[in-house]
Amino acid sequence: MCSTMCIHAPAFNPSTPHCFFRQPISSPFHSSSRKLYNGVLRFNGSMDVQFSNGKKQRATVSASASVGQNSSIHTERKRFFRYSLTLKRKVVEHICLLKAKENLSEEEEKDMLDYLYTTQYQMRGIVAITLGRISDQNVENYTHAVYMRFQAKEDLRKFYENTFYLGVLREHVMPYCHGLTYVDFESEVEDDILPIFRKGEEFDYGVEFILLISIAESELRGRAEEALASLAKLILEFPSLIVQSVQGLNFCPSSKEYTHGVVIRFRSLEALELFLGSTEYKDIWRSKFQMIIQKTLSIHFSVDPVGTEIM
Repeated sequence: MCSTMCIHAPAFNPSTPHCFFRQPISSPFHSSSRKLYNGVLRFNGSMDVQFSNGKKQRATVSASASVGQNSSIHTERKRFFRYSLTLKRKVVEHICLLKAKENLSEEEEKDMLDYLYTTQYQMRGIVAITLGRISDQNVENYTHAVYMRFQAKEDLRKFYENTFYLGVLREHVMPYCHGLTYVDFESEVEDDILPIFRKGEEFDYGVEFILLISIAESELRGRAEEALASLAKLILEFPSLIVQSVQGLNFCPSSKEYTHGVVIRFRSLEALELFLGSTEYKDIWRSKFQMIIQKTLSIHFSVDPVGTEIM
């Protein structure tokens, strides 16, 4: 029996504090899951990484192992393990759902979305933005969605008070809309420029899926955290369908209708449908979420390269 293990980490730079494992790679992870799909073993877990300057950070470790017959003279079964060690960075996510008037014209819609999109160029702290017309019907009759990412909570606070943004709402949004809902939460993403800023070919297109959940206050600790952790682990098992996923507890003081927000970037509409229709997702929803949620809302909208739909 032969196994190969390789850790993918940034190249060592003498000017950057290097990191080491606080515990051996063979020791238990904080959390883990293992499943076998068509001869491929998938593992997801987390462990602590400590830098030489004493700073500690949680890292996500995922692995896959392909099991098959070896055609060499030994004719023994080989397993190939591939581990990725990913450092995380905290960011702040902002969701705004709009209810546009029924007779909104294409020109009015374009004006509204263009001005909302350009807010990222008028203030500091916005690192990513997507927005568009909601593709599916929903019970709350929301028609458009705006999703932004900020570097920190302070940047989001300044955004709410920014005179340019307030002017956009007053002159280019509220004349066309009769309702707004906000959800803000802190999340963690891979500590690299492309995932943080949502740049690169993978983020140029796809489908933005937003899931808002209201969970009973008595369940906010314990079963709620377990449910969200189970969903996060499941998402890691579908890299061919999902580009990025974030989730967190809503801290928006003016909107407490929903307690949690989840944003998932799917590679396509087909990928979204495959994931939501999978047995694994349905099982988690039935066994982890169904008994603790009071209200839920899910919407999605198409993401196109800048220049094809907006601007």
